[in-house]
Amino acid sequence: MRIIADQREKNSLVISELMHLGEEVELKHLKVADYIIGKVAIERKTASDFVSSIINKRLVKQLEEIKQFEKQLLIIEGDLSKTNFNENAIKGMLLSILLEFKIPILLTEDSLDTASFLSRIAKRADKPQKDIGLKIKKKTFSLDEQQQLIIEGIPWVGPKLAKELLKRFGTVQGVFNATEEELEKVNKLGKKKAKIIKNLVTEVYNPRK
Repeated sequence: MRIIADQREKNSLVISELMHLGEEVELKHLKVADYIIGKVAIERKTASDFVSSIINKRLVKQLEEIKQFEKQLLIIEGDLSKTNFNENAIKGMLLSILLEFKIPILLTEDSLDTASFLSRIAKRADKPQKDIGLKIKKKTFSLDEQQQLIIEGIPWVGPKLAKELLKRFGTVQGVFNATEEELEKVNKLGKKKAKIIKNLVTEVYNPRK
């Protein structure tokens, strides 16, 4: 079975390992997923990239996108315990992926281990259909989802609190224009987080060199 890989993976050791295993690999510009094998869409992340994608919210969008395929798989390559990220946050996300997104997770040791599993998937895959999903489009977020994502970018603000803030102040601008006292009154926000939001909005941009 031919393995289709996103062009961004071309410098990955996984590609060279797959070729060493004798697999046919075709590089394409994939809008969704890192690998497509038959009907399976595969998102591959190193342990550090997995953590980064949790922090910047990119992971949720990518998981929603590969759900468009008949079968999905998330490969996490490397040791998550060495990322120095909150252990409970990692476990919570893993459970969310399994229970809410219902996407299987495969933990691999390194690029060779990842390539070995991809090779096995290719050997087990059904014969490819005419359309194997390359035309699947990037998920387009609605306006309210985009507004929520902006507010979720604030430290310690998750989906539930983001919705609460938008409902209370009406718009993204309304949230940012709210006084510290008004923010404190929002359920589960409190004085500390209200102060952080105001500092985030009002402090002068001063990048570190």
